[in-house]
Amino acid sequence: MFEFIKYFCTLLYIISSVFLCIFGLHRYYLVHLYSRTKARRVAAPQEQGPLPRVTVQLPVYNEMYVTERLIRAVCAIDYPRDLLEVQVLDDSTDGTSRIAAGCTEELRAAGFDIKHIRRENREGYKAGALAAGCAQASGEFLAVFDADFVPPRDFLRRTVPCFEDPEVGIVQTRWGHLNRDYSLLTKAQSVLLDGHFVVEQAARHSNGLFLNFNGTAGVIRKKCIEQSGGWQHDTLTEDLDLSYRAQINGWRAVYLPDVISDAELPVDMNAFKIQQHRWVKGGIQTAGKLLPSVLGDSQIPFKVKAESIFHLLGNFSYLFLLATIILIIPMNFLWERIWLNDLFIASVTGVALGTFAIIRFYILAVSEAHGSRAREFYKYIPVALSVGAGIAVNNAKAVLEAVLGRTSGFARTPKYAVVGRRDRWRTSAYVSSKGVTTFLEVVLSVFFTFQVAYVLYMGFFIWVPFLLLMQFGFTYTAFLSIYHGS
Repeated sequence: MFEFIKYFCTLLYIISSVFLCIFGLHRYYLVHLYSRTKARRVAAPQEQGPLPRVTVQLPVYNEMYVTERLIRAVCAIDYPRDLLEVQVLDDSTDGTSRIAAGCTEELRAAGFDIKHIRRENREGYKAGALAAGCAQASGEFLAVFDADFVPPRDFLRRTVPCFEDPEVGIVQTRWGHLNRDYSLLTKAQSVLLDGHFVVEQAARHSNGLFLNFNGTAGVIRKKCIEQSGGWQHDTLTEDLDLSYRAQINGWRAVYLPDVISDAELPVDMNAFKIQQHRWVKGGIQTAGKLLPSVLGDSQIPFKVKAESIFHLLGNFSYLFLLATIILIIPMNFLWERIWLNDLFIASVTGVALGTFAIIRFYILAVSEAHGSRAREFYKYIPVALSVGAGIAVNNAKAVLEAVLGRTSGFARTPKYAVVGRRDRWRTSAYVSSKGVTTFLEVVLSVFFTFQVAYVLYMGFFIWVPFLLLMQFGFTYTAFLSIYHGS
């Protein structure tokens, strides 16, 4: 029995560390793509012909702290009033509806074409609200903003001209951060998101690869939605789902990195975990739904298929990360017993290469996002990596739920209109409670504390920086989950 456990654990460790290394090294590839095509980055085109009619959709659900800010910001967008329709798609069950109705009535009296749309039920969640709004929309193009966003005044002036190309179905802009400097958690999140929006999205777009509509701060051609099967709610990431279906059907997606739409980052660790769980689970659900179609389509180039695999399945890295780090101590023991020292060296090398690739990826993201101020933000890269590891249990749970076909509702990320450090949110109505993963995060925090002590005692000093990142990540995540949920 011992021999079976020994070799099974070794095989599991080899598989997890190899795939973890592969996903890590993929970041080198994205850096290469970004650097190679940086000079060809797409700028927002200038207006050429007559402006089309646009419907701006604002899906809100129990967002009483930020809904009015959003509605007023959208109505302040620089676009002819006779060509602009605003839909407040309100599925709320609390005071948000009263706030939205009052603000909508005031702006309608001021001459805006704005509608407060309520549904009898919340069927389909956000996708259902967008579909209902789409059926009533008068615009040829639909812009979407989540409740926590504050779009720039020139948003439509810089995005709509992209649709003069009849093949363009989607235009996505970059997310900015209203409250990046609020806390260590928001600074770490800003680094992680900048990696996606500054490097990933730009690299994929500039190299003709599939990219995703991020569900907000973007514009979609109504015809593209209709011809791609409409908004569907069989995954938790209706945005990723629709954007892939659109591109499979031949529509082009455009990314504009220089058009920045600011949004509020979650200040509550438990809210952040809710957001991550939804994104991760929805991504795996979309992979199961659409990846076979991508791989089986002879019209899609091989490089697009290959990148789609990494794009849609990348969240499996959380499972591989957990398996790798949990088995480190057992492997140190077993390798001495079964003389696999060469495997130990290879494992250390693989993990190091993958880790360095991720660090290089975020160094580039911070450099490009902050320019001359980048040095002020480099120090938050290790924190971002630690937080990314600390939510591994939460996200691995999401992966397993998707693989096992376990369904769950669309849990929105609560926002509190927290922008400055003096803003308070702990007594707000939407404070999230700690989830079931918190106990395991506490266990792993203690586990890695002992691991650090163990490798120091054994002299495996090469593991210390990696293990310290893990130890801080799980400790920080567990502590904030308990503190913010109390």
